[in-house]
Amino acid sequence: MNKLADADLSLDPADTTEIDYVARTLCSDPHARVDDPEWIERARDGWEALPLPLRRSVRRFRRHSGQRGALVIHGLPVAAQELPATPSVPDSVQRVATVPAAVLTMVACGIGDPAAYLAEKSGALVQDVVPIRGKETFSGNAGSVLLTFHNENAFHLHEPDYVVLLCLRADHDRVAGLRTACLREVLPLLSAASRKALSEPEFVTAPPPSFPADNGARDPKPLLSGEPDDPDIRMATIATTPLTPRARAALAEFGAACDTAAHTTRLAPGDLVIVDNRVTVHGRTAFRPRYDGADRWVQRTFAIADLRRSRDHRPDDGYVITR
Repeated sequence: MNKLADADLSLDPADTTEIDYVARTLCSDPHARVDDPEWIERARDGWEALPLPLRRSVRRFRRHSGQRGALVIHGLPVAAQELPATPSVPDSVQRVATVPAAVLTMVACGIGDPAAYLAEKSGALVQDVVPIRGKETFSGNAGSVLLTFHNENAFHLHEPDYVVLLCLRADHDRVAGLRTACLREVLPLLSAASRKALSEPEFVTAPPPSFPADNGARDPKPLLSGEPDDPDIRMATIATTPLTPRARAALAEFGAACDTAAHTTRLAPGDLVIVDNRVTVHGRTAFRPRYDGADRWVQRTFAIADLRRSRDHRPDDGYVITR
């Protein structure tokens, strides 16, 4: 097992400056759009020009995501004085090329290929994760209560392999924490009976209302699949329903084990996290938004390691999965 993948990366100031230069070059055209395939190709080329320590860490993580299944990179360029107010409307996204969006897209190109889902935030590749007034109790990216453990789009045939998150602003009280729990640390805490039950097709993970329900998402499936000693996971605490008593007991044991094994990371501006969505569930601790334009602001994109396998779901070989 590649232990190197567990080491976080802190960039030195010279590397941060170099990344900022490449990102600003991508943003030099005021008409540049993040979702333009030609701009994405420029971002892919930009990735190759970034400092070696960043590219090496991401390459190692892609080969094996380690015991934690998450990589934290500190010191990426986010200029607080250049940021507008934190978005406050539902489903906000970033369409215009900015430095943070360029950084996020370049890293997505380094770990795989950026991807989005048409049914989620209109298929935008760079999405805002911000608190929305009136959605405080929603267990989703617009809420501010505890966000329970889940894989992104666990119900979908083509779930993302990686979730990439870049912090632009921390919450006022610096208490919001990204929680991650990797199967490689959770499995040893489970009984043999629970591991067996989690590997049987006795669970249904429902899609959100915005997604079509005709893609087999409601068919019973196992939560664990693949190599028994290093399986993949697909689940969402609020959307996964166990269909048998043993499945119910196993899911409860799994949830408790995730809480035991969880790592909590309080992101600061310029911190980027790559979560291996295949083996790691994630969530967020609660926080208190103030709706004053300076609330917590994280931007997100997804990445897929083998884009071709979703070719039948992407018109014109683009980056948006439409069904």
